[in-house]
Amino acid sequence: MHLGGVQIIYEFLISSLTPSLNTLVVQSAWEGIQITIAIALLSWIVSILVGIFLGIISSDILWLTIGKHIWIGKAFRRILAIPRALHEVVWGLLLLQVLGLTPWVAIISLVIPYSSLTSRVIANQLDTVDRKNLIALRQTGASAISSLATTMSPVLFPFVISYGGYRLECAIRGATILGVFGLGGIGTELQLSLRSLQFHEMWTSLWMLAIVMLVLEKSLDWGRRSIFAIEGYTSIFLYMPFLVSVIIVISFTWLHYLDINLFESLRFHSIYWPSLQDLYSAFTGLPIVKLIITTCLLTLLSGGIAIGLPPLLLLITNNAIAKEILSLFWLFLRLIPPPLAALIFILFTTPSISVAALALGFHNMGVMGRILKENLDMRSDYLYNAINSTGASNNISWLYGKLSLESKKYLAFASYRIDVVLRETAVIGVVGGMGLGWQLQESLSSFYWAEVVVITTLFIILTLIGESISDKARRYWQKNTSDFSLKPSL
Repeated sequence: MHLGGVQIIYEFLISSLTPSLNTLVVQSAWEGIQITIAIALLSWIVSILVGIFLGIISSDILWLTIGKHIWIGKAFRRILAIPRALHEVVWGLLLLQVLGLTPWVAIISLVIPYSSLTSRVIANQLDTVDRKNLIALRQTGASAISSLATTMSPVLFPFVISYGGYRLECAIRGATILGVFGLGGIGTELQLSLRSLQFHEMWTSLWMLAIVMLVLEKSLDWGRRSIFAIEGYTSIFLYMPFLVSVIIVISFTWLHYLDINLFESLRFHSIYWPSLQDLYSAFTGLPIVKLIITTCLLTLLSGGIAIGLPPLLLLITNNAIAKEILSLFWLFLRLIPPPLAALIFILFTTPSISVAALALGFHNMGVMGRILKENLDMRSDYLYNAINSTGASNNISWLYGKLSLESKKYLAFASYRIDVVLRETAVIGVVGGMGLGWQLQESLSSFYWAEVVVITTLFIILTLIGESISDKARRYWQKNTSDFSLKPSL
């Protein structure tokens, strides 16, 4: 660390109190946030639709019901693991070389991994459903498809409502990160403001993004509670095609209003496909072991920060006012994309794995903190009050009366979050100058396609191994936890 950037950090923090209200700055930020939301909205609805379809055809229960080989569903799941193994930014960097600078790059970059992630969650949800009703319907002579539709719709619809809401918030964050890498929207505004040290202008965009995310979060919570409170709410499922059509029309109209024409023809740029000899030369020329070790170490350090700090902070701030302040702090951490956080840290230190781990860990800590607080708030205070009435301190009562009951659910979700952190090392590596992400950016910049293929393949293999390990850890922590509710979208 060095003291040269302390003054800059002070200016960054104090600028949050005086964001720029210049008309041009506000208009630019407003246009940027509209682009981000419109792209996220279109990408979100398409990925949800595609993800539901892929999730159904990759579920075991579908193939068991129609009497076909179960290996078909398993094969689909293995294939779909490849698209989600790469972060949306990696997809963006790759598609940018093929399609050029077009809004479709951002949309497709979000749709590909999000569709695969949604399919994974949908398939898992369907395969864990009690099959007694399905078997009963089949024994009455009902067809396989009608039995599946009757049995699974009441289960799938509420889950899609809950999961889809979180996926929309994730899509907005993803579109913001893509903007940091030059694909337009509020992320581009944030990146330009930070690089020029115009912190007042940066905070104009950040506050605007914070308001949008806060309104979205509250609206989604209100919408879910309102829908689930309606008796016979599953009948709303009949109106879904109409709602989907409206969302798609709004997205296209909104983007057209912002002078973004999605109907213009795409121009594909040819790329050089490397030979086997080129691939072998790239593989032997890269420091493979070092890149893998750095990426894994960065994942573990970031995961430790993201998973370990939220319970500790909630224990320290064990009162209502402090917890609300902490919730706002976690919202702030979720707002700042990891690449921008890394650039802020670099102002008073030098690029290192510690800087990358802090930037990535703090961002994911905002997600883990929100999940933990929401789940703890839904817990009954009965055991907490009982322990506290024996004379135990508030902290001890909270530890044994609330946190211990939530620990398995929290650790189960944490094992999933490690998957996300591993994928996001590609994002932070671009800024931090380390790991597979940094090397991928370097190879793309020099158009060394053999290295791009090798690094991308390594990333996929590494992510799939990590996903397999986290699945086993999650199943372990889910044992004897009947009320576990996974929110993998965040």
